Amino acid sequence: MPISRRRLLKLAATSAAGTALLAAGCARSAKRSERPNIVFFLVDDQRNDTLGCTGDRIVRTPTIDALAAQGTLFRNAFVTTSICPSSRASLFTGVSETRHHFTFNTPPIARALAEASYPALLKQAGYRTAVIGKFGVQMQDEVQKNFLDVFDPRDLPIEKRGADGRLHHNDEVNVEHALTYLRGCDPAQPFLLSLNFSATHAEDEDMARQYHPIAWAEHLYSDVTFPPPKLADPKYFDSQPDFLKHSLNRTRYFWRFDTPEKYQRSLRDYYRMISGVDHQIGQVLAELDRLGLRDNTVIVYAADNGYYMGDRGFADKWSHYEESLRVPMIIVDPRHHGAGGVDAMALNVDVPATLLDLAGIARPAHYQGRSLRPMLTGKTPGDWRHDFLCQHTMNDPAIPKWIGVRDERYVYARYFEQQPAYEFLHDLQTDPTEFVNLAKDPAQADLLAKMRARCDALKLAWS
Repeated sequence: MPISRRRLLKLAATSAAGTALLAAGCARSAKRSERPNIVFFLVDDQRNDTLGCTGDRIVRTPTIDALAAQGTLFRNAFVTTSICPSSRASLFTGVSETRHHFTFNTPPIARALAEASYPALLKQAGYRTAVIGKFGVQMQDEVQKNFLDVFDPRDLPIEKRGADGRLHHNDEVNVEHALTYLRGCDPAQPFLLSLNFSATHAEDEDMARQYHPIAWAEHLYSDVTFPPPKLADPKYFDSQPDFLKHSLNRTRYFWRFDTPEKYQRSLRDYYRMISGVDHQIGQVLAELDRLGLRDNTVIVYAADNGYYMGDRGFADKWSHYEESLRVPMIIVDPRHHGAGGVDAMALNVDVPATLLDLAGIARPAHYQGRSLRPMLTGKTPGDWRHDFLCQHTMNDPAIPKWIGVRDERYVYARYFEQQPAYEFLHDLQTDPTEFVNLAKDPAQADLLAKMRARCDALKLAWS
C-alpha cells in the first residue's frame, strides 16, 4: 500500500537525518546514466540456510527468492570474522580484520582505508551515495561524511520513540528514508543506496521479547510449530570444551532458546523479522520499477554474519562453526542473465571489489577480496581461492579468541588464548555437522600440521 505524505513526514521526523533527507532531492533529468545504479541490502545476524531459496521450507521470502532466481546465488558465502562491526568494516573497506583491526572497543578505521572504501571510490567516479540504517563502524575523523551524500545511521534499540511520541521500528524509518532518497535521484547520475536493516538482530536488552519484527509481520507464523534446531542432539553441546560451554554463546542461549516455549516464541519472531525484510525489499524494488530504474540497477543481498538458532546449545555467532561463518549472498545484474547457483567460495571482502568492478572502477591493490563479477555469468576464474583465513579476536572474556582456516573440505581453528592452545579440525566431507574433532586423533597429525601451517601462512599474508 502506498505511504501517504503525512505518514512519510511523521517517520522522517523521528531523526534529525530525516529532515535532511527530505530536502536532499534534486531535479530529475530525462537523460539516463550508462553506468549501473547499485542497491545493497545488508541484513544483520542471518545465516545462509534461512531463506526459501537456500532450503528453508518454513520461511516466507518470495521477494528474495525471486532475486536468487533472476541473478546469482552464492551457495558458499562466508564472513572472515563473525561479528557485526568487523564484518561491516570488511564489507566497507575490502580488507579483513587482520588489516582494518576494527571491532568493538577498538580505534576507528584508518582514514586511508576509509578513503579507499567502495562508497568513496564510487563518489569519486561521479556516483551519488547513501548509507541508511545500521552502519556499525567508525571512521577516523568521521571521514565517511566526505564521500556520502546521505549518511543516515540508525542502530539499536530497534524501536525508538519519535517526535510524535510513538515507537517507530528502525527498519520502517530506514525504508521510508530510502524511498525518499530514490525519488530524489537523477537518472542521469548513477547512485549507490546501501540500505542496512536492523533485522534480524535481537534486542538484547529486552528479556521478555528478544526479536522485534515490523508491524506488517506481527501475525505471521502464528500457526507454525517450529521443529527443533538442526543440531539439537545434546551430544553437540556435551562435546564442547569447557571454555565454549561457558562462553557468551551459551549465556545467550538461555535468553532465547532454553525452553520449548521460549524457543517457539523466539523462532516465530525471528522468522517474522526475516519476512519483514523480504516485504520491505519488495517495497524498494517496487519503487525502482515505478521510477523506471530497475533495469539499470544492480541488487545485492547479504548478511553481516551467520547465527546460532539453538544449534549446539548456542546462540548468536562469534565461533568457528558453519552456522556462524556462512551467510546468504545474492547478486542480480539486470544487464546479464544470472548464473543461478554458484559453489565457489565468496567472502564478505569480495563485495567491495565486486561493486567497483560492476561500476567500471579498478579495485585498489590493497583489497584482499576479488570481484565476483565473472561468476555472475557462470565463469569462475581458474585461480579462484580454495580456502580463506577466519578469526575472532575481540577483547571480551566471554568470547574466546581464535584464528583458523576454512577450505573446501577441512576447517581448522586455534583458540590461542587457552592454556595450552585448543585446536579443532573438522572434515566437512565425512562429518558435515562438525561433530568430530580430528585434532585429537594421532592418525591425523600430518593433516593437522598442514592446516596449522596454512593458517599461519594466511595470517602473515593477510596482515
